[in-house]
Amino acid sequence: MIFGSDNMVGASPRVLAAIQAANEGTAPSYGADPWCAAALAALGEVFERPVQAYFVSTGTVANSLALAALVPPWGAVLCQRDGHVLADESSAPEFFTGGARLVPLAPVAGKLTPEVVAARLANTGHPPHHAVPRALSITQANERGLVYTPDEVAALARCGRGHGLRMHMDGARFANAVASLGCSPAELTWKAGVDVLCLGASKNGALMAEAVVFFDAALARDFEFRVKRAGQMAAKARFFGAQFGAWLADGHWLALAHGANAVAARLAAGLDGVPGVRRVWPVQANEVFVVLPRALGERLRAQGAVFYDWPEDTLPEGQALGAHEMLVRFVASFASRPEDADALIAAAAAAGA
Repeated sequence: MIFGSDNMVGASPRVLAAIQAANEGTAPSYGADPWCAAALAALGEVFERPVQAYFVSTGTVANSLALAALVPPWGAVLCQRDGHVLADESSAPEFFTGGARLVPLAPVAGKLTPEVVAARLANTGHPPHHAVPRALSITQANERGLVYTPDEVAALARCGRGHGLRMHMDGARFANAVASLGCSPAELTWKAGVDVLCLGASKNGALMAEAVVFFDAALARDFEFRVKRAGQMAAKARFFGAQFGAWLADGHWLALAHGANAVAARLAAGLDGVPGVRRVWPVQANEVFVVLPRALGERLRAQGAVFYDWPEDTLPEGQALGAHEMLVRFVASFASRPEDADALIAAAAAAGA
């Protein structure tokens, strides 16, 4: 009954096998190896066009370096108020951008909208006394488990582009979003106006492997220097390439995401039938947000269930927690099984009764 985070599991057997194969013999250093070359080619095929991509070890550094390529130190990044870049990456984005400000925006029904962005852009203050927005950042799937459709991404990108903003997508769970929507990766990114995607594999079957994918090569100018200065230019980068190559091959990354999404949907449907439990957000990827009676949550944890408490201020407008309630998040991973969901549902039903 482990639903704490999709970071809590290891790598898929296929990715591990690729790492083991890459471990044999010697190879050129710093990405000049056949595995990285193959992975870059695979990214081009997945996104239906040549891309400029760089491999790093964490999502935090991927997002921070990507934003540094889009925004000057005196600029600002618009993002959702509970966006990962703002709420969970400490001051790393500010550090790597040299001081750019992250500006929180309130979501509507859990997501940013062009209207919210436009309202903020209509009031940029008096430069140079105030930081001017230069980028818009969204998370896909986002921190409330919701996905942006290609049309929604395109509408946000158009709104920002009209004011000179570049579009950044934090894709730590991008695979889950693509699997949920059934669209192509291209339709969800550059065809909709995304300039740079931080494509996360670590949450979905890799060990430590993220890719900063530029769809406009001009924006990647000197990016290798940013990677080097961040201590992310790995000498044995072939292990990044091996992971991404195996992850992308034959749609493996999407198969893993489909599995995680299916378990999340199964868990949500089962919890809907437990008295006192109420669903907070639609389940559109691999995260389930529910309000539990606090006593039920404590009983589940006593039986070994793992899940996270979640901030009350992320509840939908008009909702609030009762005196004896808690908002929690369950996350299914690629390794989660239907029987794991069934066990938690049964435990919740028994504890609730």
